[in-house]
Amino acid sequence: MARANLSTEAVVDLAVGLIDAGGPEDLTLAKVAKAAGVSSPSLYKHVENLVELRSLVSARVAGELAEAVRTAAVGRSGEDAIRACMHAWRDYARAHPRRYAALIQRPEPRTGKAAQSLLESVFAVLRGLDLAEDELVHATRCVRAAVHGFAVLESGGGFGLPEDVDESFAIMVETVVAGVRARA
Repeated sequence: MARANLSTEAVVDLAVGLIDAGGPEDLTLAKVAKAAGVSSPSLYKHVENLVELRSLVSARVAGELAEAVRTAAVGRSGEDAIRACMHAWRDYARAHPRRYAALIQRPEPRTGKAAQSLLESVFAVLRGLDLAEDELVHATRCVRAAVHGFAVLESGGGFGLPEDVDESFAIMVETVVAGVRARA
C-alpha cells in the first residue's frame, strides 16, 4: 500500500488482515506499519495508538456481525428470526474466529455505535415476540451470552467430546428460544 493511500480505514483493513492471519494478540503498530510500507510514526496520523486501533477493529467486527444478524433476520419473524440470528452469529464467529476474538465485549466510546447497532439488530428480532422493553434487554443478554459463549468455546477447541457440536448448538438455540417464548 502506497503512503498516499493510507487512511484510518486502510489502517483498520491492514489490522484486520493481521488479526485474521495471526490473532488479536499478534497485532502491533510496527506490524501494521510494515504491512503499509511506512514507518510506525506515520500511523499516528491515522490512529492515536494501539488501544484506539483495537477499538476501531472491534467496531468494524461489531458492524460486520450486526449486518450478518440483520441480513439473517430479514423476512423472518418470531422464533424463526431468533434462530436465524443465533445461527448467523455463530456462522460469523466460525468464519472469522480470530477477528471475532478481537471483538471488545465491554461498552466503550469508540465501539459504541457499532455495538449499539448489533444490540438493535437483536432487539428488532425479539420485538417480534411482543416482549416488554425491560424483557427485551434480558432476552438480548441471554441470546448474546449463549451464542457468544458457544462460539468462544467452539473456536477455542472447548468441545472435545464425540457428540455432534452442531446438534449441541441446535439444542442450545431451542433452549434459548423456549426460554424467550416463556417470557413473552
